[in-house]
Formats: sequence, structure tokens, C-alpha cells
Amino acid sequence: MPRPVIDKKKCTNCGTCINICPMDVFGKDNKEVVVKKPGECIGCKACEVQCPEEAITVENG
Repeated sequence: MPRPVIDKKKCTNCGTCINICPMDVFGKDNKEVVVKKPGECIGCKACEVQCPEEAITVENG
């Protein structure tokens, strides 16, 4: 099952992943981007490709 992981050292909380994800997997918690529904990820990797900071990796497992 695909699972998006955010590298907090790279993430600038821009929200691109929130806007691009077709499954609404990401959200904000106290202005910080988080993976709020990891089980909903379909592995399309749109977030990984579109992240301007290359802070997201979609892992399989």
C-alpha cells in the first residue's frame, strides 16, 4: 500500500500537496502540512512530483 512521507526538514508548508492530491490525503495542523489520511493514498505520486521542495516521497509497503 502506498504511503506518502513528508520530510519535515525540507517542507516549507506551502500547501502544494494539499491542492494537488486527488484523494485529499494531506491537510494542515497548526499551519504545518501533515498526512491526515495515509490510507487513502492511491500512489499516483502527484504530490511527490509537484512538491517544489522535493519534500515528499511516496513509499510502497
